[in-house]
Amino acid sequence: MPEFGYSLQNYEPEKMAIASGRDLRISWKKAVEVCRFIKGRKLSEARELLEKVLKREVMVPFTTFNRKRAHHGSVNKYPSGGYPVRVVKEMLKILKNVEANAENKGLDVEKLVIVHAAAHKGPVVRKYIRRAFGRATPFFQQLVHVEVAVKEV
Repeated sequence: MPEFGYSLQNYEPEKMAIASGRDLRISWKKAVEVCRFIKGRKLSEARELLEKVLKREVMVPFTTFNRKRAHHGSVNKYPSGGYPVRVVKEMLKILKNVEANAENKGLDVEKLVIVHAAAHKGPVVRKYIRRAFGRATPFFQQLVHVEVAVKEV
């Protein structure tokens, strides 16, 4: 079993539950924006919002990584946003996992609030595309670690 830590500070084991997704093949920049979107919300509200993002009813505001992105009127107070579907699917799995961890600890699922959501860069997968005349072009895929912590309020 691998040993890894969390970037969470002031962890209270009796009131909090944590979960993480490691080595995910998703965009790190979009994962940061989704984490910022759900942090501070109730767990049930965050799951509902992410389900609406999958149905393309609600946009995730892109606050930091928004260069060359179109402006939309449907994003609250931010001009640009998007529907990061792959990131949202992985985030829903992690939220389901953290809910199960909290239920296993005996915490009330209805009172859970997301106090920590972070995305970190993981290892890089090196791949090569074969080209003409015996050449090869390298391209690298950045893997992502996502961690979520909830607290009973």
